[in-house]
Amino acid sequence: MDALPELDDVLARAHVVSIPLVTRFRGVDRREAVLLDGPAGFSEFSPFVEYPDAEASTWLAAALDFGWRDSAAAKVRASIPVNATLPAVPLDQIASVLSRFGECRTVKIKVAERGETLADDEARVRETRRLLGPAGRIRLDANGAWTVDEAEHAVRALEQFDLEYVEQPCATVPELAELRRRIHRIDVLVAADESVRKAADPLAVARAEAADLLVIKVAPLGGIDRALAIVAESGLPAVVSSAIDTSVGLAMGAELAARLPALPFDCGLGTAALLTDDVTAAPLRPVDGTIAVGRVPVDADALQRLAADPERTAWWRERLTRSYAVLSKG
Repeated sequence: MDALPELDDVLARAHVVSIPLVTRFRGVDRREAVLLDGPAGFSEFSPFVEYPDAEASTWLAAALDFGWRDSAAAKVRASIPVNATLPAVPLDQIASVLSRFGECRTVKIKVAERGETLADDEARVRETRRLLGPAGRIRLDANGAWTVDEAEHAVRALEQFDLEYVEQPCATVPELAELRRRIHRIDVLVAADESVRKAADPLAVARAEAADLLVIKVAPLGGIDRALAIVAESGLPAVVSSAIDTSVGLAMGAELAARLPALPFDCGLGTAALLTDDVTAAPLRPVDGTIAVGRVPVDADALQRLAADPERTAWWRERLTRSYAVLSKG
């Protein structure tokens, strides 16, 4: 957006919520977020707590952009196909977690989790394939945890389960490029996530031919229009994903996905199914494998019911203020 709204106005519109998760994810049991009741509708500021202020400020830019204006880019679809997301849960919990997503045809499985082995991953992928059947799609997300050798070994071990792609198997762009060269004879694509959203140059991965597709998240890229520009300039297909957002944050992602010229892969925007509650009476949970495009009506009672305690509320308001200061200097 061209000009920032006044900080006092932003803080006056802020509601800090804390929502329990169905299962532990990224080491946390609750998802905290700041919802901003902007003139254009509610938006969300929810960078993970370990992110520094400079990184969090980009998430704030996206929240202010979505809450204070609408993108001028045309929408080309009214619903978004989504995948189910499977954390590193025990085998006997897989069916229960997946059932929360309904009839999704695609599952993204978290792999390479700390304390887990490749054998654990293989067992989880095997069980997921059994539950999905042969027509279902399986993609893996390693969050950059593997070395190139480990990633190559894992892909070769798990390709038997008909993988769609492996997301951020290695941490760096050169590693992704090397892995892609090594597995080019295997029909498994390489997707870049952190190498886009956490990079000073989000297009470096495309220039290095280090990925077959990009995983795009609207908040860490600074908003819908900036994310659209990155996808367009990359020349690569994109999957729009989320960060275990509330339905407000998922609506931001759906608005981005609705504006992409092509959407060849199911998007990672079904994660409201991993929340035990939500800030709306109509959560953006998948229905027949899709979610609708449109702003979410936030429920006043839910804001009260899910309000964070005073200490966490103060922490988030201070973080928003620091992130705003970074933006104003930029």
